[in-house]
Amino acid sequence: MIDGLLMGFENLFQPIPLLILLAATLMGFFGGALPGISGTMLVIILLPISYGLDAIPAFILLTTIYASSVFSGLISAVLFRTPGTPEAVATVLDGYPMAQKGKPGQALGIGILSSVSGGTFGVLCLIFLTPLLASFALKFSSPEYFALAVLGLTVVVSLSGSDLIKGFIGVGLGLFIATIGMDPLTGTQRFTFDSLELVSGIDLIPVLIGLFAVSEVLRKSKEDHTIKQQMQKFKTKIFDSKIFNQIKGTIARSSVLGTLIGILPGVGATTAAMVSYSEATRWSKNKEEFGTGIPEGIAAPESANNAAAMGAMVPLLSLGIPGSATTAIILGAFVLHGLQPGPMLIKNSPDLVYTIFISLLFVNLLILVLSKPFIRVFSKIMKVPYYTLGPAIVIFCIIGTYAVRNSVFDIWVMLLFGLVGYYLDKMKFPLAAVILGLVLGPIAETEFRRGLQMSNGDLSIFVTRPISAVLLGLAVVAIALPLWSSYRKKKKAAA
Repeated sequence: MIDGLLMGFENLFQPIPLLILLAATLMGFFGGALPGISGTMLVIILLPISYGLDAIPAFILLTTIYASSVFSGLISAVLFRTPGTPEAVATVLDGYPMAQKGKPGQALGIGILSSVSGGTFGVLCLIFLTPLLASFALKFSSPEYFALAVLGLTVVVSLSGSDLIKGFIGVGLGLFIATIGMDPLTGTQRFTFDSLELVSGIDLIPVLIGLFAVSEVLRKSKEDHTIKQQMQKFKTKIFDSKIFNQIKGTIARSSVLGTLIGILPGVGATTAAMVSYSEATRWSKNKEEFGTGIPEGIAAPESANNAAAMGAMVPLLSLGIPGSATTAIILGAFVLHGLQPGPMLIKNSPDLVYTIFISLLFVNLLILVLSKPFIRVFSKIMKVPYYTLGPAIVIFCIIGTYAVRNSVFDIWVMLLFGLVGYYLDKMKFPLAAVILGLVLGPIAETEFRRGLQMSNGDLSIFVTRPISAVLLGLAVVAIALPLWSSYRKKKKAAA
């Protein structure tokens, strides 16, 4: 591990990776702080650009944007009661009231300190837990990989909320899209309808960009994102010993809780922030003060959501299971670069994995250094209306999609999935479930067939091997528990 970390330092401290780290941090700041743009959308837009880079700078770019955007959502949440990202929803509850009391600088300072503390704790857990899980997973063969892919597909339970049927439909759509093109083992054409464009399959990038970025632009275009309030002059004080003593327990508890929630596949940083806020309220002796602008009400969600964002990378890098919607997109980026996240990644590409670790550690340092000057510049940007930003995003999406394969067909696919994503989102379908089906489907299919080849067609190989049986059992439990809970609620309501 020490050798890997030293290798990561050496890879990061080169001119191009350092420049990408700095630029990605600032881009993440803007993406997270501007309502209507999120870290997820920025990752989607820059995915085609990353495809043209080497693996190390590409993943420095994507993971840094992810980490810094989770932090910067608090800025507009505190100043304008408009969360820049979903992860900052809980920060509004006490951040904005504190700003209304004439203490916006103090509220932002608490948020910055809590974010950096939570993010750093999450990265340390990422560094130590990922190799441990990966070393265990090196015992995997085809049956275990199939079971792991099935377990990853059951993340749909978390992503679909209370409506499990919609989650299954979303995964089914993704699985179907993954079958279009050439059979991975025999080379037979499937669902191509004699179309040359479909022989190579539906490319991941236009589907990702359409479902997430274009559909989001369509949805956001109906809202008014022009911030009409004027930014008042204030000073942001990051460290205040008196306030730190007041919130240090909250930061520690929320960082641990956020990391644990982030590691759970599909739960995400938004849930971590809300749970940590409610736990901070439960532990507090002054419960009635929450919501009025107290430091603990900012520290709890901000330390938790940044810790959870780092925790979500643990199952992605060690097992190949995304911990959130954004890490599902990063999983797609690994596939585009010809890499398979999971136990073999840290064995075959330790330089890449440890460089990601070190870059995420330094992102938190850059947040501490650059957040104050960024907030001053941010006041100039907030007056830009979304009818200017929206078309610019669509243009970048079209250029990025075309650049990957120089294919006009991919642009039409992107626009089609933009409309599909818009209407699926209106019907509350989890879009990330579609991506999970699209990315994990080929893995599940290939490993299932290879497992059958190993056993000469005997299906029992998937349940007689201990690790495979446990993983499939967990997948069954993940599906059965919400069904049982729903049944009990209906029975109780009927009674």
